[in-house]
Amino acid sequence: MAQPAWQDPVPLSLDTAPVPAYGSGSLADLLPTLVAGQEVPGFTAAIPELTPADRNCVFLIDGLGWEQIKAHPDEAPFLHSLLPTSRGGTGRPLTAGFPSTTATSLASVGTGLPPGEHGLPGYTARNPETGELMNQLRWKPWTAPKVWQPYPTVFQLADAAGVHTAQVSAPTFEQTPLTKVALSGGSFLGRLSGEDRMDVAAQRLAAGDRSLVYTYYSEVDGKGHRFGIDSDAWRGQLMYVDGLARRLAEQLPPRSALYITADHGMIDIPFDEQSRIDFDEDWELSAGVALLGGEGRARHVYAVPGAQADVLAVWREVLGEQFWIASRDEAVAAGWFGPTIDERVYGRIGDVVAAAHDDVIITASVNEPNESAMVGLHGSLTPVEQLVPLLEVRS
Repeated sequence: MAQPAWQDPVPLSLDTAPVPAYGSGSLADLLPTLVAGQEVPGFTAAIPELTPADRNCVFLIDGLGWEQIKAHPDEAPFLHSLLPTSRGGTGRPLTAGFPSTTATSLASVGTGLPPGEHGLPGYTARNPETGELMNQLRWKPWTAPKVWQPYPTVFQLADAAGVHTAQVSAPTFEQTPLTKVALSGGSFLGRLSGEDRMDVAAQRLAAGDRSLVYTYYSEVDGKGHRFGIDSDAWRGQLMYVDGLARRLAEQLPPRSALYITADHGMIDIPFDEQSRIDFDEDWELSAGVALLGGEGRARHVYAVPGAQADVLAVWREVLGEQFWIASRDEAVAAGWFGPTIDERVYGRIGDVVAAAHDDVIITASVNEPNESAMVGLHGSLTPVEQLVPLLEVRS
């Protein structure tokens, strides 16, 4: 029944917000499940339907969500053939975790921990020790990596247990702090072209009786941000990466399992005032706010001391029909960042957390001009952003 015009708008209930499947079907559960099957001590199979393999390869395609693969059978025939709707396909979706963004997701993949434990809870987050907003993808301002994320990676633990371990990615990523805290362990092999990465990944798989190899491709995400997922440029990248996945699958050595996944999906946001709400031009939303973190579809809002309750009330009043708006404690209790929150991570989460429900973003035209100009976005809890593929090929 339609709501009478005279009634006040009803804000979204936090009970309707989807919660990532931490512990049973999230990105953080993938590597622990694989190395448990390789008898690495200390791990259990959180995704029990994955059959153990001696050699495991994870190919992570940045920005290619489950829903995007389903919607593009012509551009991605190989990937589409691995979906459960195709003959012989056994793929399933995983949830990325919150927020559904690259720095958070790569840390979840590499550490096998949810964001509340590994401590990278967004694109940008406040450092409670300094009060500064830290970009966790670009690692600015500089923060000691092992202080920010102290846990060993799954790769390091697998390597120590005798598993032949390698990462194959762009050479520029080898020395980045994000790689060090999330994806290091064993050998790093930098290769510029996607084809070279697939070939080297297959070679490294074959180099050990037990192997764990990770490889990565970023430009599907890059084209999505710049042109949108409804663009020819994005479709061209999807066609290209579909060929890369096939190339790697056709080179698998015996006793291998290839898992193709992603860090998040993506959604295109129109360029109009209703869809793009500019925090830097909105006096109501900015009142009492000391720092605006996160990204357009998943905001951390850090209030001036003493203003937390007022900021929460205003954000709920202004945005509550379009966003799930939670206090820090409500987001933590709901499990958005995982079942537990490390003490060092608690203050990195916003006093208010805003997760987009509708096709809308909160921009910051003055302080975030590049991010505010993006066409394709991600970060929230909606299925198009949260669901990432887990597609399997075995030899």
